[in-house]
Amino acid sequence: MPYRAGERRRKLAAAVLGRDPGPAPRSPEETEPFDVVSGDILDVSPHLIILETADGEQRRLVIAPWATAWRGGAVAPADLPAGARVVVRALRGGTVAERIWADITRITGVIREVGGRRDLTVELDCGPHRRERSIVVPYRSSGRIRVRHPKLEPGYLFDAIGLLDQGTSFAHLPATSQPPYRAAAVPPPSVAYGGGDAAGVSGSAVWADLADLPDLPDLPDLAGLAEGGITEGVAYPMLEREDTGCDDAGVSCAGLPYLALGSLLRVRNVCDGRANTLPIVACGCLAGRFCDRCLECGTSPRGRIVELAACSYVALGGDLTKGCFNARVGLG
Repeated sequence: MPYRAGERRRKLAAAVLGRDPGPAPRSPEETEPFDVVSGDILDVSPHLIILETADGEQRRLVIAPWATAWRGGAVAPADLPAGARVVVRALRGGTVAERIWADITRITGVIREVGGRRDLTVELDCGPHRRERSIVVPYRSSGRIRVRHPKLEPGYLFDAIGLLDQGTSFAHLPATSQPPYRAAAVPPPSVAYGGGDAAGVSGSAVWADLADLPDLPDLPDLAGLAEGGITEGVAYPMLEREDTGCDDAGVSCAGLPYLALGSLLRVRNVCDGRANTLPIVACGCLAGRFCDRCLECGTSPRGRIVELAACSYVALGGDLTKGCFNARVGLG
């Protein structure tokens, strides 16, 4: 496991508390995650897709007759271009592709500047641990983006799903309705959420491009991060600032307990019961600024409780073009 410092901490805590340091057993109402394969397309036909994974392995998947694909919009799987970076939800032990997302990206940050008249250019501050991003909102997508993000002004939050094409991020779909407050004015947790432990906190689970995080020498628990970036795990808002080196950590309207990098978190999709135990691999300080709800199956309580790496999100039944599912988290 690459997060050795966090792993040592977890084992020491388990020894002190007299509990098993491994993941909690799956309960009867929980179901197994989907198999997920990610990589770059080497070749694709109407019936077969061949990928090269981040570690250089070649994977061949049969394309199911009912399979769907997305690359800026719905496309036939056979029309995906070679070289596209894909996330595939797979069946039968990872050998049959049924959902494919190609070159998809999520663009989340605080608006710094907006320019342009038809195609808009938005400069975003994506938090102290993620690079600043300059993104384009094409004119054909600007109407739907503006409906959900009426304040395209500096200081307000922005969250969209789009396409990464030749190094440029194009926003196509609003991932959420823009919070009405400025990013620095997050509402405090309500009394209803003040339980103070991680056993059964509900809210929204979203996904983020954790694989694109740069090297983070100021986060000791990420030392030894495997080459190729983070493909599994979660970013969590309520981390100790001294632990992460992040002055923006520890903000959330969901009443989450403080945890440490490397802690195991049990994440359950309450819509379909899929659950998994995942390590906290990054600071989710930007997610903590969003006090919104997910409407996938009923209405979630306010607050984003985890950001999942794209593969972890898909494994738990999430659709990358929808951007959230109602979740419940507890200690793993």
